Amino acid sequence: MPKADRRLVALGMVWAIGLLASGWSPFDRATWWMEVAPVLIAFPLLVATRRRFAFTDLALVLIGLHGLVLMLGGAYTYARVPIGFVVQDWLHLARNPYDRFGHLMQGFVPAIVLRELLIRGGGIAHRLLAPAVLGFCLAISALYELLEFGAAMALGQGADAFLGTQGDPWDTQWDMLICLTGASLALLTLSRPHDRQIARAEEDQIGRP
Repeated sequence: MPKADRRLVALGMVWAIGLLASGWSPFDRATWWMEVAPVLIAFPLLVATRRRFAFTDLALVLIGLHGLVLMLGGAYTYARVPIGFVVQDWLHLARNPYDRFGHLMQGFVPAIVLRELLIRGGGIAHRLLAPAVLGFCLAISALYELLEFGAAMALGQGADAFLGTQGDPWDTQWDMLICLTGASLALLTLSRPHDRQIARAEEDQIGRP
């Protein structure tokens, strides 16, 4: 079995266990479906494109971790995740911070995924790479906030668990800022190891019959 297939099999098994655990008895079934929807979309796309474009190990591990973050948030809703209450008490915060962590990941993971797509796809100057990635991540965050707005309008009070604002009138702005922060952190800390993995992936692709 090719390496790309083995990695996707492993990811599929981890995500399947995560989906089963988080979806067994979620706090709110409709919220669970909305939160895990990216996972249900991403995995078929990864499988369908594995021959033409196999992500690096770094990108794939981050994608896997992000999926688990979404599943945990879907199981409890972001405002009720137990580990968030532990951190809230530890840091004496006014709210459960798991939602903030989710939005940090919303920038951190797509930054590496988008960076890889842009580098390996070509057609963009290196000096424009970071601004383009940051701009894309901020656009993703804005789109997600608009989707949350649409859910709130469609579901009324039933969307409270999905929104997870916890009474903060500036929740949308904070979410977008934290997403941008996560994307910036990813570029600052992972660009060099990511470049090495991309170089190896391109060498493997050239050597593949």
